[in-house]
Amino acid sequence: MARGELRIYLGAAPGVGKTYAMLEEAHRRAERGTDVVIALVETHGRRHTAAMISGLEVITRREISYRGAAFTEMDLDAVLARKPELAVVDEYAHTNVPGSRNAKRWQDIEELLDAGISVLTTVNIQHLESLNDVVARITGVEQRETVPDAVVRAAEQVELVDMTPEALRRRMAHGNIYQPEKIDAALGNYFRTGNLTALRELALLWLADKVEEQLGKYRADHAINTTWETRERVVVALTGGREGQTLIRRAARIAARTKGAGLMAVHVTRNDGLAGADPAELARQRVLVESLGGSYHQVVGTDIPDALLEFARGVNATQIVLGASSRGRFQQLFTTGVGVSTIARSESIDVHLVSHELAGRGRRGPLPAALSRGRRIAGFVTTLAGLPLLAAVLQVIPPLPLVDDILLFLVAVVVVALIGGLWPALLAAVTGSLLLNWFFTPPVGRFTIAEGQNLLALAIFVAVAVAVSWVVDTAARKTRQAAQASADAQTLATVAGSVLRGERPLPALLDRLRETFSLDSVTLLEKGAVVTSVGSPVCEKPGDADVEVAADGDLRILLRGRILPASDRRIVEAFAAQAAIALQQERLKAEAATAKPLAEADKLRTALLAAVSHDLRTPLASAKAAVASLRSTEIQFDDDDRAELLATADESLDRLDRLVANLLDMSRLQTGALGVTAIAVGAEEIVPRALDDLGPAGRTVTVRVPDDLPLLHADPGLLERVLVNVIANALRYSPPDQPPVITGSSHSDHVELRVIDHGPGIPADRWDDVFLPFQRLGDRDNHTGVGLGLALSRGLIEAMCGTLTPEETPGGGLTMILSMPVSAAA
Repeated sequence: MARGELRIYLGAAPGVGKTYAMLEEAHRRAERGTDVVIALVETHGRRHTAAMISGLEVITRREISYRGAAFTEMDLDAVLARKPELAVVDEYAHTNVPGSRNAKRWQDIEELLDAGISVLTTVNIQHLESLNDVVARITGVEQRETVPDAVVRAAEQVELVDMTPEALRRRMAHGNIYQPEKIDAALGNYFRTGNLTALRELALLWLADKVEEQLGKYRADHAINTTWETRERVVVALTGGREGQTLIRRAARIAARTKGAGLMAVHVTRNDGLAGADPAELARQRVLVESLGGSYHQVVGTDIPDALLEFARGVNATQIVLGASSRGRFQQLFTTGVGVSTIARSESIDVHLVSHELAGRGRRGPLPAALSRGRRIAGFVTTLAGLPLLAAVLQVIPPLPLVDDILLFLVAVVVVALIGGLWPALLAAVTGSLLLNWFFTPPVGRFTIAEGQNLLALAIFVAVAVAVSWVVDTAARKTRQAAQASADAQTLATVAGSVLRGERPLPALLDRLRETFSLDSVTLLEKGAVVTSVGSPVCEKPGDADVEVAADGDLRILLRGRILPASDRRIVEAFAAQAAIALQQERLKAEAATAKPLAEADKLRTALLAAVSHDLRTPLASAKAAVASLRSTEIQFDDDDRAELLATADESLDRLDRLVANLLDMSRLQTGALGVTAIAVGAEEIVPRALDDLGPAGRTVTVRVPDDLPLLHADPGLLERVLVNVIANALRYSPPDQPPVITGSSHSDHVELRVIDHGPGIPADRWDDVFLPFQRLGDRDNHTGVGLGLALSRGLIEAMCGTLTPEETPGGGLTMILSMPVSAAA
């Protein structure tokens, strides 16, 4: 069965006409032949809205009694039984009267949708969960009825019913919204022009986000890559250099000029792995982007302009911010650069080239050495010794043509280039040309060349020698860069793995840094105070360290053990940047851990108030009615009536006493303050006492507990209460002709008591739910208790080192297994 469609009419404030627009749509659907019913519409006395109901079938509401008053709610069962094509249900965020099937009306609507019934409904912006606190600050009125944003966003259609603040206030003044006696107060409080303007803006912005989601899905479904300038989005390209922070702040200012513009930072990584960026600088820039409300992205591509533009078009960006090229003027003569190429291919996307302090200054720092120092020395030695030796050998052997002499010297230059790299090879080329000129080029013995052909041959020799030297040196440099990048990547991958596997990322990160570089200690300082440290001795101030690296802001990483070379500082800076992020995450986690118990307590308190509202009042009301009747002088009761009233009061107060005791014990369990006095006790003693506490119903239970069971190590009073709760739960769901059965068995170091019922049972995937406080699985009202019994029972059992687990009863039903340890006295 297909799920129904949900259409929501969204308004900024009451009175904008949501319900009227919803009913207009219902009439249009009905005229087109759709089966439409009104499940629930609130007119609030507005005659125009009430008039729109005529002509549509109306489902009679269900009446619910609560606290001595009668309330009406949507009759969900009647609507499901009627099964129309379209149901009109007003006030999506409404809280149902206690005793209803669901706590919220939107949950009722979910049931209708799951049944294949489409729904029209209404909601105001102040009822959205994410905006509830914002609206409260604007209007000074706290909205207690809220609906999760995700539920509203999931609707197939959300239509804004808009009205200017001035028009809405006129409607209010004309009496079209509230009764006359409420108009002045409303206009002077909630319906002030400023409030309505702010609420309207919130509604428009929220709906714009919803529309953006729909547009993104449409573009993805239809493979649309061109930019649709529906909303400003600024993309800033980061190279990993120091100019990145300047670019980010500039892009943030551009985005801030257009309200609602998005800010995204992207770093394009070359897929050849050789043109790497500074990971530490990128980490700091990522933190900066996120602190400015933007997002950080990383993509891989061979051609940087193409990869950048592909990302920009993918996110529907309208502007790109690039830094001016840092290449020197000589380099710019040969290549156009990323900025110029991006502008040439950007089409409809605007590109901003931003100047910075590093623009036009060429490469940052010297080129890395291609080969080791030892190999360069070997190259120079080979040049100074090998070329004169080659010239001497050619002098003693029969003369060769000049071309052959040049080729032999060229081979020597190539050998020097392979051994020592660029500079020894350049020296070999110059030395070889001089030796060829002196010993083998006529006139011999002079640095002159008589024939042009010989001059050309020597020129070619020098050019080829220089070219070969350059190629060899470049290849060696790239190889070394690739090896260094691979080592850095492997180190960072190991770091990431150790951090992700650890429960405390920051100490794991620092310890990995210490192991990676064989250090004695690594210390993280913040404003001169030690945050955390691994190894010893701890560096309490920068002067104690061999190396100091800035992490972020006031954070410093202090390394002790040895001086690190400059090539290792780059990876250490990456560690430092990650340490700053890990510290921030630990503090956020600590704050969340502090807030979680408060949130749980608040959730528990809310659930408690909702769940016990009936159960506390019912025994109180019964006892009070009985005592009031006994005290009455207007009615004369005989002895039987007086006894019955006293028994009613006594039973009601006992019930109240048990409820309060359960609540107090649950509170003690949660705070760890429950006292347990475990002694050796027999199951054959506890089970009869528990059945006696249940009264006449307990006498229907079948008991099959052997008398020779080992003694249990338990608190007799608490174990009795657990049995009372579990057996009472089994009695509630057992058929009259199949009462519960209690069995007992011994298993080495523990004893099992089984409470077996043959009721409807519970699906295995819901077993854990029955042990949650204030849950009455399958119950539809508050007359069966607050749902503390099993939750409290499991807590009490676990406090006595036992377990309480459910199991399916063969043939249908549920078996609760109480497992308790055997007493050492046994």
